[in-house]
Amino acid sequence: WVSVELSAENHRQFFIPRGFAHGFLTLTDDVEFRYKVDNVYNKESEGGMRYDAPEVNVDWGSLLNGIEPVLSEKDKVGPTLEESKNEFKYKENC
Repeated sequence: WVSVELSAENHRQFFIPRGFAHGFLTLTDDVEFRYKVDNVYNKESEGGMRYDAPEVNVDWGSLLNGIEPVLSEKDKVGPTLEESKNEFKYKENC
């Protein structure tokens, strides 16, 4: 996993190729987030997984600084990476 901070001050953008799992953590309550995508939205192709999927091993502790995340209903019940029905494959220690 990789973490990148995007802000109005640093003007960064982050390219996520089609098919890559991704998630977002906002650091303030007032956030405007915009996606640029390569096609129209298609619900049937949407996937998902838990933000804390053990196979991914994101160090949320250092990112959240003890704050309990606010999750959508979808994100609260999402599968782990292993349980998901998407085509993501993973290898340990990659």
